[in-house]
Amino acid sequence: MPVPADPTVLHPMPEQPRVVLLKPLVKSPLIEVGEYSYYDDPDDATAFETRNVLYHYGPEKLIIGRFCALGTGVRFLMNGANHRMDGPSTFPFPTMGGSWSEHFDLLTGLPNRGDTVVGNDVWFGYGTTVMAGVRIGHGAIIGSGAVVTSDVPDYGIVGGNPARLIRTRYSDEDIARLLAVAWWDWPAEHITEHVRTIMSGSIDDLEAAAPTIERPPY
Repeated sequence: MPVPADPTVLHPMPEQPRVVLLKPLVKSPLIEVGEYSYYDDPDDATAFETRNVLYHYGPEKLIIGRFCALGTGVRFLMNGANHRMDGPSTFPFPTMGGSWSEHFDLLTGLPNRGDTVVGNDVWFGYGTTVMAGVRIGHGAIIGSGAVVTSDVPDYGIVGGNPARLIRTRYSDEDIARLLAVAWWDWPAEHITEHVRTIMSGSIDDLEAAAPTIERPPY
C-alpha cells in the first residue's frame, strides 16, 4: 500500500539539509503553516522565522497553506516595518530609547493591513518579497525577484517590482473547478494514490480522482 510522505520530518530530503518542512520548524504562534510546505536555502534554512519573516512584532499573523514551495531568499515583510510618513522625518525615534521613548504615542496607529495570507500550492521563486497584508491565492506562481505589494488571484502568475499579473494559469471556469476539487484538502493517503494525476493530469482527471463524500442517510 502506498505510504504518504511524513509531514512531521524537519528534513524531508536527509541528503539535502537545505530543505526544511516549515510546519515542524516554526514555533511562533503568529506563524501558521500547512503540512508539506517547505523552504529551500543552502545557508541555514532552519533560521526561517528570524531571517525570512521580518519586522514581525505582532499581532498580525503570517498564514501559509499546504504544499507551498518557497525558494531561497523569500521574505515576508510584516506590519512592524511601517514608519510614519505624515511628518518631515520617517525615523522611528521612540524605538531608540532614552527620553525619545516618551514619545511612543507617535508610533501608534500606523497603517496595518492585517494578516498576510498565502493559499495552498503556491510556488515562490528565488528572492521574492511579500509585503504586509498581502493575500496570495491558491495555485499562484510568484516569479523570481518579484515584490508582491498587492493581492494575487488564484492560479495567477505574477512578476516584477511591483509585481504585476502576467497571466492566469487557467480560465475562470477551470479555476472554479480546481478550487471546487481542492486536492490539497484530500486525505494524505488519497493524495498518495493520485500523485501522478495531481502533477500531470487534466482537470477532468483530477475531478474523477476526487474522493467521494459519504453523505449521512436521510
